[in-house]
Amino acid sequence: MIDVYAFATPNSIKVPIALEELGLDYVLHAVNVRKGEQKSAGFIALNANGKVPVLVDSQASSETLVLTESSAILIYLAEKSGKLLPAEGPERARVFEQLFFHASGLGPAFGQSGFFRHQVSEPQPLAIQRFLSEAVRTLNVLDNTLAERPFVAGDDFSIADIAHFGWLWRREFAGVTLEDTPHVARWFEEISARPAVQRAIEKVNSLASQ
Repeated sequence: MIDVYAFATPNSIKVPIALEELGLDYVLHAVNVRKGEQKSAGFIALNANGKVPVLVDSQASSETLVLTESSAILIYLAEKSGKLLPAEGPERARVFEQLFFHASGLGPAFGQSGFFRHQVSEPQPLAIQRFLSEAVRTLNVLDNTLAERPFVAGDDFSIADIAHFGWLWRREFAGVTLEDTPHVARWFEEISARPAVQRAIEKVNSLASQ
């Protein structure tokens, strides 16, 4: 059995999307970050870093696997199923390139932009401008990439697309639009229309009402 501890957040959505795309059975558990449940003793026992998502795979070959960090979870699920990640060569390298770009660039920029816009008691214009500018810059990098290929890592949908989709799905939090990035807008609409993505979004959004 695969258990996923998550909420309606940009990083959480990646895991159910992958599971839905791969056709793997899982149980989704709500961790309400708005109420601080990610800081509870029970959750910290799962993830000492106190963040969602967390995947628990009791069907792992040797012992129950508890895995944190959304990109690591995506890689694990892709390798477990043999899908959404090329087995070798330049195609595989391109997927990892985009995963690392997301984890070190686009994701943090979007997250910090949203944090300083919405979650600080005293406005900090310099920080807001700094991280919004970086979010826009990384979005334009992605737009240039998608001008040359249908998906972020090449001709095929992969876990790299799932990784980027999370923050683009919650881009309003960061104060970002897709008006000036037509290739990202095209890609986003195509990913949003995938049945597995729609199922995952519906399930994750329902966590907020639990």
